[in-house]
Amino acid sequence: MAVAITLILNGIANSALYFLMSAGLTLIFGLLRIINFAHGGIYLWGAYVAVFLYSVTHQFAVALVGGIAAGLVLGWLTERLLRSAEEKGQHGSASEGSNQLLLTMGALIVLDEAVTMTFGRDPINASAPSLLSHSFLFGSLVIVVYQLLVIVIGIVVYVALQILLRRSRLGMVIRAGVYNRELVEARGIPIRRVFMWTFILGAALAGFAGALAGPYFGSVTPEMGMDMQLNAFIIVVLGGLGSLSGSLAGSLLIGVATALVSYFAPSLAVLVNVLLMAGVLMFRPNGLLGERGVA
Repeated sequence: MAVAITLILNGIANSALYFLMSAGLTLIFGLLRIINFAHGGIYLWGAYVAVFLYSVTHQFAVALVGGIAAGLVLGWLTERLLRSAEEKGQHGSASEGSNQLLLTMGALIVLDEAVTMTFGRDPINASAPSLLSHSFLFGSLVIVVYQLLVIVIGIVVYVALQILLRRSRLGMVIRAGVYNRELVEARGIPIRRVFMWTFILGAALAGFAGALAGPYFGSVTPEMGMDMQLNAFIIVVLGGLGSLSGSLAGSLLIGVATALVSYFAPSLAVLVNVLLMAGVLMFRPNGLLGERGVA
């Protein structure tokens, strides 16, 4: 029983990381309908920047801020790249989606190679402050403080995003712009700029997730971005496009399933996630909470 509880706790902590990553993707892909394969590369750079800053400053807060800043900068650059391509083409054209896919795939490759050239291909150890690395034993149950921190951060980010999207004027503008961009623009609201900052916020969440992921997994590797990105896309589709609560539900489902299957049958971990998504979409084509619409 203690093993099962420990695995479920690990799964919930995994879910918090997945949620931070998929929440950013929900804003970018689910709401704005922008296909951003560079999201995994931004997560990767958030992880490496945070590890580097912590090794230099030994200040965990500085490392986290550095990861977020990396996400902000790379998000801005990616958004500028996509906007430049959009301005040269025709908004809403059939080729827009394929252009986004190709551009962001290219950006992902560049970001991955830049990490390899800068930090090398070998894994780099990532540690948290000793206070956060402490663990408690309740019988045979092990609880690590860092896991609890990641879970709390995931909850705080979820609540903050819900307030932003559902309780603030900015959230109302974003949701209105998603449904009718031209009408919002006609009322004098710079919806393009609002979407730009929404995109950058989503990228910052990816950088934040990467900064937290390094100490959580104990090391950073050039492959970690692609692995996390695959799960994030599965979660966004499984939860329902544009649904923040759906992303949370999907993150919990994938996080706990990954923890359990990785322990009992490690080779099936990725396959189970894909099967879960296929099974849910078979009975709920819009995802777990997709029919509820935005957020």
